[in-house]
Amino acid sequence: MHTHRFLVTGGKKLEGIVQVGGSKNAALPIIAASLLTNEEVVLKNVPDIADIATMEHILHYIGAETDFDGKTFKVQAKKLKNVEIKHELVSKLRGSSLLLGPLLARNGEVKLAFPGGCVLGKRPIDAHLHALESLGAEVADSKEVLHLKAKKLIGNKFTMTEASVTATENAIMAAVLAEGKTTIRLAACEPHVQDLCHFLNAMGAKITGIGTHTVRITGVKKLHGAEHRITPDYLETGTLVLAAAITGGTVDVIDIVPEHLDIFWQKLREVGVHFDLGRDSVRVLPSKNLRAIRLQTAIFPSFPTDLQAPFATLLTQAKGKSFIFETLFDGRLQYLYELEKMGLRPKILNAYQAEIEGPVKLQGASVASCDIRAGAAIVLAALAAEGQTEISNIYYIDRGYERLDEKLNSIGAQIERLK
Repeated sequence: MHTHRFLVTGGKKLEGIVQVGGSKNAALPIIAASLLTNEEVVLKNVPDIADIATMEHILHYIGAETDFDGKTFKVQAKKLKNVEIKHELVSKLRGSSLLLGPLLARNGEVKLAFPGGCVLGKRPIDAHLHALESLGAEVADSKEVLHLKAKKLIGNKFTMTEASVTATENAIMAAVLAEGKTTIRLAACEPHVQDLCHFLNAMGAKITGIGTHTVRITGVKKLHGAEHRITPDYLETGTLVLAAAITGGTVDVIDIVPEHLDIFWQKLREVGVHFDLGRDSVRVLPSKNLRAIRLQTAIFPSFPTDLQAPFATLLTQAKGKSFIFETLFDGRLQYLYELEKMGLRPKILNAYQAEIEGPVKLQGASVASCDIRAGAAIVLAALAAEGQTEISNIYYIDRGYERLDEKLNSIGAQIERLK
């Protein structure tokens, strides 16, 4: 798996229609939430990616039955084993921390090695622990293992220590079966958090304030099985739109939710990209004379950190100095060192800020993907570059994007997967 590479021949104009798949960031918490009932859960539009396979493997380990055909994911957790989920299982998947809330609610105890995943600066687990402790959990914390216990979970009113997506999701999953009412303030409200709430309500939970920073939950005695379609991946939508824009093609990106990306469309307009938004699709049109802008990430509904690297790649083709301010993760600008090998001369001001001056004639080179979204950014740069680019570490890209190479090839890219 780790030895696969992409060989990208640049300079091809993308043309045609491409469909967005289900959201990885919604599918993972929703699969975790399916452990909150002993009845069958049927999930449609689940992306067939490495992270889902890892999550399925963990579910088997704790005694859940699953069936996944590449689109529809079925889960039945009649009985769950109260076992320590070992390091080799969680080290590959940051999202394994999403099991804390559901397992605590189901078993009254959870033991989980510290989660792994992307190299995105320090991503502390404190926000999770604060939320779960607010609902009555006790943390018997050790160096290697997260060990939480709760005789029973009790509703409470509390403020998150930060608007962390996964910590908010854990808090919601624990609170739906807690006794009484819970109010979570400074809750994250990303599209994938909203999708989790809609799914839980379909299982019989009582959640209001969905899509806002204050979520209210009335605990119920039990949840039942449900069927749910995973929301389209707005990060994949953004990536495919940027691929069209950077190559100057005419591309229809279909099966999208436009309002998940309000600020993204706004920024594209500022840069000078032409596009027509439909009800559940967007047509990207060829655009000349792109303009430099200031790009600053923040929590939803502001600009998503996961689209910062792909968008900055488009800015290499804009005239003037663009300023990038990544406010969430200190490891997020690493991809600029890879783009340097392709001819960009970025000015990296500190771990969070950089300047890019364009337009740059990108040249093919040997580069590496340093995290999921950086990997996507490098693929975009390779599409716009002269000559061939070889990208290693594409394991990261496969973790977050379902067959990105095949989707781009279907609209005219030339990407070869080398083993």
